[in-house]
Amino acid sequence: MRQNNFPKQTHFIGVLLPDDLTLTLEDCRRYMNQAYGCKSGYGTPIHVTLIPPFCLQEDYLTADLVRAIEKDVLPKKLGFKARVENFDAFADRTLFAKVLADNSWVRLRDETAKAVLNACPGCTKKEQRPFLPHLTVANRDIPPGSITKALEVMNELDLVEDFPVDNITIFERKDGKWKEAAILELHMDSIMMQGERK
Repeated sequence: MRQNNFPKQTHFIGVLLPDDLTLTLEDCRRYMNQAYGCKSGYGTPIHVTLIPPFCLQEDYLTADLVRAIEKDVLPKKLGFKARVENFDAFADRTLFAKVLADNSWVRLRDETAKAVLNACPGCTKKEQRPFLPHLTVANRDIPPGSITKALEVMNELDLVEDFPVDNITIFERKDGKWKEAAILELHMDSIMMQGERK
């Protein structure tokens, strides 16, 4: 039996979508399940991940994360309009709806990470890779060789849609599933289309 010495992941932080976009992408998940048997991660609501899963040490509570984000992130009014444009894949491993990357996403991710690390030092680390916001449709259990055909089908939807980035959601693992523990409302300085804010 393989020994796992990593701490159990207890939390992650993301952005939830409006209902209409969520329903569209849930239909895409259903297609991937029916056509290819994919089900990995389908218990988690569709979201853009800001901080990947981490272990919140026993000294801290979800409430500490909430307080940190309320104090250090929400007053900065970092909400903005984002855009999703069709689908792509990370190799054969992950099929996703493409969210256009820009500085608004990077700033939101960085400010959230800074607040979490200040409140709960050592629970996660600052991500060094470029931030590629995306909306996962299927991952880990996509059959080999099927991604090209699946992408063709998905891109026939011609999914191009703007959506508000109006929340920071803290997810907590309970009974083996990720559940929304807190949804914190993000306000916008003014409503701008993605790419207008520099």
